[in-house]
Amino acid sequence: MGEENASESSSNTYIIRPNFQHKFRPVTVKEMIHVVLAEHLTGKVYNSEETTELTKTISDDIKTKLKDLGYDRYKFIVQVVIGEQRGEGVKMACRCFWDSDTDNYAQDIFMNDSIFCVAAAFGVFYY
Repeated sequence: MGEENASESSSNTYIIRPNFQHKFRPVTVKEMIHVVLAEHLTGKVYNSEETTELTKTISDDIKTKLKDLGYDRYKFIVQVVIGEQRGEGVKMACRCFWDSDTDNYAQDIFMNDSIFCVAAAFGVFYY
């Protein structure tokens, strides 16, 4: 009976790392963000009254598509910034305290003559 208990307890495992095929892949996420931004912003002209709703719509679309990519046990944070293109420089930065082995992020930028948009998606593995 002692041998059975030993084998049973060894079969109980806790997942502390995602499977290789389910790991957050920045290249794939960046491509997806690029497509979403192009779909929503191509041909758009900056309008300050529409940007709040537009940022929410783009964020929700990116979040939905992230879930569809099948990243099990990941929590997602999506940030979208839209501004008027005036030829001025904009700098953005982020700092994170996370597990660099499992967690990552991807971002993409959309620009036309009227709008600039920066979208970032963070994937944090939930232990």
